[in-house]
Amino acid sequence: MKKIQKALISVSNKNNLRSLIDTLKKYKIEIISSGGTYREIQKLGFKCTELSSFTGTNEILDGRVKTLHPKIYGGILFKRQNQRHQIEIKKNGYENIDLVIVNFYPFEKVLSNTSNQNKIIENIDIGGPSMVRAAAKNFKDVVVICNPDQYKNLINEIKTNNGSTSLNFRENLAEEAFMETAYYESKIFEYFNKKNKNVFPMKNIFSGKLIKKTRYGENPHQEAAIYTKNDNPDIIQINGKELSYNNYNDIYSALSLTKSLPHNRGVVIIKHANPCGVSIHQNKIKSFKEALESDPISAYGGIASCNFKMSIDLAKEMRKIFFEVIIANGFDSKSLNLLKKKKNLRIIDSSNLKENVEFSFKNKFNSILLQNTDNINFSKKNFKVVSKKKPNKETLNKLIFAFNVCRNIKSNAIVITNNYRTIGIGAGQPSRLDSCQIAINKMKKFQNFEKKDELFAASDAFFPFVDGIEKLVQSGVTAVIQPSGSKNDKDVIRYANQTNTILVFSKTRHFNH
Repeated sequence: MKKIQKALISVSNKNNLRSLIDTLKKYKIEIISSGGTYREIQKLGFKCTELSSFTGTNEILDGRVKTLHPKIYGGILFKRQNQRHQIEIKKNGYENIDLVIVNFYPFEKVLSNTSNQNKIIENIDIGGPSMVRAAAKNFKDVVVICNPDQYKNLINEIKTNNGSTSLNFRENLAEEAFMETAYYESKIFEYFNKKNKNVFPMKNIFSGKLIKKTRYGENPHQEAAIYTKNDNPDIIQINGKELSYNNYNDIYSALSLTKSLPHNRGVVIIKHANPCGVSIHQNKIKSFKEALESDPISAYGGIASCNFKMSIDLAKEMRKIFFEVIIANGFDSKSLNLLKKKKNLRIIDSSNLKENVEFSFKNKFNSILLQNTDNINFSKKNFKVVSKKKPNKETLNKLIFAFNVCRNIKSNAIVITNNYRTIGIGAGQPSRLDSCQIAINKMKKFQNFEKKDELFAASDAFFPFVDGIEKLVQSGVTAVIQPSGSKNDKDVIRYANQTNTILVFSKTRHFNH
């Protein structure tokens, strides 16, 4: 146990100080402080020694230098049981500082509110993180607090131990302190990294804030948690059981595709991170029914996502099907009340979601694979018609719709569509031919077509041989969109011309592994 005799308090966030200082006063703990914190403590009616009086040195450089003083760092860092340290401290007239309470300039908040570089730079805290690191390093003798959320535990610890703290308590706080300084520095690094457009620096830092731990990971024997890169989660759960790791994975797969569809038009049904139905019909109920008809068996127990506000009429239709999760860009009161009658149904509001993810990464063994995200906004410039038969404007738009859906499906991916809706999806096969066959089988199983119906197909990568496009055309497909790049592209074009099939090449490939 270590008795606290002297505390240094220097905080940017001055909330909840009264109860903390009241406890310090009760146990006769002397307080040193500076600047705004000193004035706040005095305003609350407590005695406090101003930092400049304690060190004998005034603040300089507009407050940039105030705590950076050997009397401060000597008092924090010296080992109480080390005889040489004791002699040095006494020789220099320094005093113990047993408790450091610091939180940092609000760099992250300022960064989100302004692009003024001078303001951003001046909110890079130097003294605060330095004191926190010093106190955390010397946790055997010093307590460090760097978050107002820790005040309650500190108060309880002091009261329980009559003004002292345990080694275990101090060590746990030291861990949290280094977490806070590392996170803070990571945001400063990110700022300069983006500003200088250094996409792949020699060393990289990834940081996030814990939203919650999930019950388990993909399987019950795995542990899992979800983090956010800012202060607020990008989705809001307003009903139902807790979200699992798999729920989150499926939700973000659904949102990646839903948000890429035309504004206020689009329904996606997801199962195991793959779409099993997509439609962008202008009639929202029709859009849902078309997405469901694409593969009603796979839709069972999946996720339904729409990029518009949920209405009561659509809620009535969705409620007829068993979904684990329903996502919408907001809900009106009637639809929400109806859906909430299904107690376990997870209802997600995605209206605050902003698609600004710049990178995705995978972590395996001791390595991290990092890439920028595949978020190209397709336009006609991305594509080239290579067949003799040319698509009209509407047909090209329908092909681009199919291609956009295809890039959100696990590779190898094949999508068959009709009039802005999916009717057959083949996903995640080692063989592109197998993906073609699965998509065709789905189409034949769930759809009824007349010969006049236009069927379009999209592939996320080129067909290496003619057999893939041949299989699709023989099933009734009249237009195909695929990336170029195969040494056999000329053979594929020749086959398209022989069968009077429209063939469009994309300039980009879209694997999704």
